[in-house]
Amino acid sequence: MASRPEEDLACPVCHEIFKDPVVLSCSHSFCKDCVQSWWREKPTRECPYCKSRSLREEPPICLALKNLCEAFLLERDQRGSETLCSLHSEKLKLFCLDHQQPVCLVCSDSKTHNNHRFRPIDEAAQDHKEELQKSLKTLQEKLKLFEQVKGNCDQTAQFIKFQAQQTERLIKRQFQKLHQFLQEEEEARISALREEEEQKSQMMEEKIEALSREIAALSYTIRATEEELRAEDASFLQNYKAAVERVQQRPLLDDPQLPSGALIDQAKHLGNLTFSIWNKMKKMVSYTPVILDPNTAHPKLLPTIDLNSVRCGEKQKLPDNPERIDHYRVLLGSEGFNSGIHSWDVEATNDKFWGLGVTKESARKKGEMVSGYWQIHFSNGKCEASSPTLLTEVLSVNKKLQRVRVHLDFDKGKLSFSDLDTNTHIHTFTHTFTERVFPHFGTWNESPLKILGLPVKVCVKQPMARRCARLFRRRSF
Repeated sequence: MASRPEEDLACPVCHEIFKDPVVLSCSHSFCKDCVQSWWREKPTRECPYCKSRSLREEPPICLALKNLCEAFLLERDQRGSETLCSLHSEKLKLFCLDHQQPVCLVCSDSKTHNNHRFRPIDEAAQDHKEELQKSLKTLQEKLKLFEQVKGNCDQTAQFIKFQAQQTERLIKRQFQKLHQFLQEEEEARISALREEEEQKSQMMEEKIEALSREIAALSYTIRATEEELRAEDASFLQNYKAAVERVQQRPLLDDPQLPSGALIDQAKHLGNLTFSIWNKMKKMVSYTPVILDPNTAHPKLLPTIDLNSVRCGEKQKLPDNPERIDHYRVLLGSEGFNSGIHSWDVEATNDKFWGLGVTKESARKKGEMVSGYWQIHFSNGKCEASSPTLLTEVLSVNKKLQRVRVHLDFDKGKLSFSDLDTNTHIHTFTHTFTERVFPHFGTWNESPLKILGLPVKVCVKQPMARRCARLFRRRSF
């Protein structure tokens, strides 16, 4: 029987494929480590197989045998990597399209695969790899999307902390102004109270001093008269005339009285105190009919901290939130309108580009606002009106616009623009609004586009107050 390659290339000591085979003088070969270990246990250097003594302490490497062993191991590894048929131990060369499994040539002729369709395994593998690659690409794209959204969420989480800190600072700044105003007002009112107290206290001191002098004078007159009355008749009569004159001149003085208005005028200091302060605060308070929403702003738009003006500047690193408009340099108002009449005044700088108008709620999305907007804008030295249906119309404006009023009558479906300085009409859009619309503002200018505030007017109608008081009295009785 022919020997197997493994037996011809196996070391007689370890019975494994030779590793660094050496050849002894007797022509027998062994692994280098095996023969060295054998010799350490023996008194002489003899061949482990034939017991003949080796003439060399360091036997040479057999390069030919080493190359054969390495080639055999490589071939064996390659054979081991091939998948064989579990039934016939044959190489899998075909792919059954009906059973969707690889088979060998024997399987293809078997009854199990009778009348089945086959493809060469390399072709079938290529087709299935392409199909799997498409599915893998979808998953890879999905993974990329998830990672991108997670990155946006991480960025948004950090920006939320920044927004909260910034907003807290601005709230504290506004309340500091109010606290300062209230403190100054308190100090002024207490100062006025102290001044009145000092004036009226000084007046009372002067009055008390005058009364004390009168009391002392009267007391002296009374004591002197009483002494005259106790004197002898002759002495009394001698001094009678002078005593009568002294007594009669005192009653000629006016009777002493507590002066009117001597007390602190508490009604002046306390009456409607909170209302008076509130009424005075209107000088430092203004009302803006439209508040800008910074979460909708293009990254190059910079709203001010009070959210009533915006300018164009360097691009900011902002969260890619769904509300943000990143195609046009636009931002929206924070509140939308779905009924009623609304107007707001805007101060515009007529140098590069600015735009004013409204955008419907469904058009508030990332990318281009292809529908649902109505606006006038200044561009390239011209004032134009544009909308999805109107496209663009050049407007006849005779002067440089500085302040523009936007007037929305939602129920009548009218959006009008007018020059606030000359009170002249610029343009009117007519449209049946069916959903909420938001004011929008766009600019390419470094100078701000500002929403003008309205002064706060505090008014109490006294006749109404009196009628309410009378009604209260009637109900009380």
